[in-house]
Order: sequence, then C-alpha cells, then structure tokens
Amino acid sequence: MKNETSFKASSGFGMLLVMLVVISASIYSITLREPFTILGGAAGLIITFMLMPGFMIVDPNESKVLLLFGEYKGTLKDNGFFWANPFFSKKNVSLKAMNLNGHSIKVNDKLGNPIEIAAVIVWQVEDTFKACFEVNDFVQYIAIQNEAAVRHLAGTCPYDNLEHEDEVSLRSGGEKVNHMLESELTERMHRAGIKIIEARISHLAYAQEIAGAMLQRQQATAVVAARKQIVEGAVGMVEMALAKLSEKGIVHLDEERKAAMVSNLLVVLCGDKNVSPVVNTGTLYN
Repeated sequence: MKNETSFKASSGFGMLLVMLVVISASIYSITLREPFTILGGAAGLIITFMLMPGFMIVDPNESKVLLLFGEYKGTLKDNGFFWANPFFSKKNVSLKAMNLNGHSIKVNDKLGNPIEIAAVIVWQVEDTFKACFEVNDFVQYIAIQNEAAVRHLAGTCPYDNLEHEDEVSLRSGGEKVNHMLESELTERMHRAGIKIIEARISHLAYAQEIAGAMLQRQQATAVVAARKQIVEGAVGMVEMALAKLSEKGIVHLDEERKAAMVSNLLVVLCGDKNVSPVVNTGTLYN
C-alpha cells in the first residue's frame, strides 16, 4: 500500500518575476514589427500563459495533492505562494481537525434491549494519499464507519449492568466505553489515512417502546439497594443499642422482651413513614 510523499515546490515569486520579464520582452519584440521578432514575441507570450497554471497558494492547515497524467507525485503541505509543473492536476485536502456528529440510531445492546445511541468524533486527515486514493469519498467513509463502530460497540456492551456490576456498561462505562469506541474507529480509519483525535458517546437512551418499563426496573433496583443499606444500618444500630443497655445495666431484658425491642426498633428505623409512638404508663410487662 502506497503512502503519502512530501513534495517541494519552487517559490512562486521568483517565477512570477521571470514571467513578467518575458512578457515585457515579448511585447517589446512585437512592437518592433519585424517578422522574426513578432514570431519570437508571440511564442514568448504563449509559453508564459501556458506556465501560469503552475502557480498555487497553500493556506495554513491545507495541502495540495499533485498528480501528473494520473501519476501521484506528492503532497505539498508547506504554506505560501509556489510554482510547480503547470500540467499538474491539484486536489485540495484540508488538514484541519473536523467534527462528525453522528445521528441517533436504534440498535440492540448485548442483552438484546433496543436502545438509541449516537457518537461524536473529532478526526483529521493524516495521510492525504490514502484519503484521496484508497477510498472513494473519505468524508462519507468516515460517516459510515462511525455508524458501524457504534453499532458494534452497542452489541458488545449492555446498556446497564443491573445484574453484573463488574461488567462494563454503556451508561456507566464512561471513559472505558469512549476508549473502546476510539480504538475501534482508529483501526477502521487506518485504511483511509484518517487520525481519530477523540470519540465520545453523545446520546444514549432506551428505545421509546421499552423506556417506561426500563425506568420502572431502574427505580425498583434503586429502591432495593436503598432498602438493603437501610436494613444493614438498622441492624447495626439495634445491636449497638442492646449492647449499650446491657453494658451500662440500665435495664435487664429477657429474650422475649429483647425480641420485642428489636422488632420495634427495626420498624422505626426501616419504615418509610414516621412512626406514631405509644407511651406505656404501666409496667414493662403490662
């Protein structure tokens, strides 16, 4: 596979000065009105005008891909005013960093759930030869490969790791997911000579047909996790309360009363509503 080669062109100002001198001399020769001088002046003008297409201007972060009768001669990346072979065909290729904001697509994640996902990438032409001649249209190639990479990423990761917390998910993967996408895009874009500067997930959501059900599932999971933490804390507090009462000898409870106290404390600590206390004005056992 052929790669980009650098091309060095002559300064355009020197050639422009030579052409101005030739044009002036040719016009002067024509004004002499002699057959030989007229012929020489006309030939000088014709040659000068044939050489004029060789002038070119290269702006910062721009390049010129040069071809001579279908043969690649190199890429001019220097900035300024230049002159080269007037028979070169020139193709402008920008070297600036570009953004591609991919549109949202509907795919199935690793678990088969339909989701909507999109990605935004920052890319830059690194090899102008590959970008121009290895693919038909490198801008369209980038868009198609971006969509293909996003589809593949969605198929290898679940939307959420509700059941397997150690598994990388699209929603909570963060930089890991972005790095996976960037690595795959870098591999895909190598053929086109494109450098991936950054790749990130820009949109991620469940498809509309299951969004409601999945929201309920997420809420239920959050409630269960919260209840689990509340119960663990409540058990610790009850254990501490019983230990402190026994240690300080404030009150002596039999097993039955301990069980009742544990039950009451757990109701107070684990309930999701405020508890109305009942004041016992009699003895402990009445």
